[in-house]
Amino acid sequence: MNGGASSCEPDIRAELCSSKTASQELRPPNLHVRWLGRIEFARALALQEEIVLKKRDDYSVEDQLLLLEHEPVYTIGRTPDRSSLSAPGRIRSGELDAGHLPHPVFAINRGGQATYHGPGQLMGYPIIDLRGCGQDLHKYLRWLEQLLIDLLAEFEVASSRRESLTGVWVGDRKIASIGVGVRHWITMHGFALNVSGDLSPFNHIVPCIGDLRVIREAQPIIV
Repeated sequence: MNGGASSCEPDIRAELCSSKTASQELRPPNLHVRWLGRIEFARALALQEEIVLKKRDDYSVEDQLLLLEHEPVYTIGRTPDRSSLSAPGRIRSGELDAGHLPHPVFAINRGGQATYHGPGQLMGYPIIDLRGCGQDLHKYLRWLEQLLIDLLAEFEVASSRRESLTGVWVGDRKIASIGVGVRHWITMHGFALNVSGDLSPFNHIVPCIGDLRVIREAQPIIV
């Protein structure tokens, strides 16, 4: 993928915006897309936080989508139960057992349990002000899922949602995970799409939706 910026189609944000906000004035549906390449998780997190703060204080700051790959890292959401950081078979409910992990661990302000990010996985961090779009997190999550489903369809990969679960699946294998954080109704974090690369680090944890297999043989769909 090349660097640079582009805009989303106008109807993309229109679908995200709830009908109950029809009487509100909505900003132009422009999404500034940035390709950051492969960077460490801490750098990407700091950049997200910087943009969120700017958008909180200045309503005119544009919505952005950061696309990137991470150096190998584990993350876990805001939950008191850290047992998903344990290796399968070593789970001690409620306890942090991360000494066996081969890569750094970050606890962050998103939902969900532990997951792995690394090379060959496309990360997408939309930073969108939901104050003008109905402040509807459920609709925002479904919107992200549909964007990924539509993207995969362009590469002839048939994917779908699963009822009562967040993410995108190919059959019973999870190809994309979604975990978002919201500050002052401004989104951060986002999605992880398994494209290619070594996903064996998942073996060291109990991934989100631990009873379902993470897809490990995704064809190279991003070029």
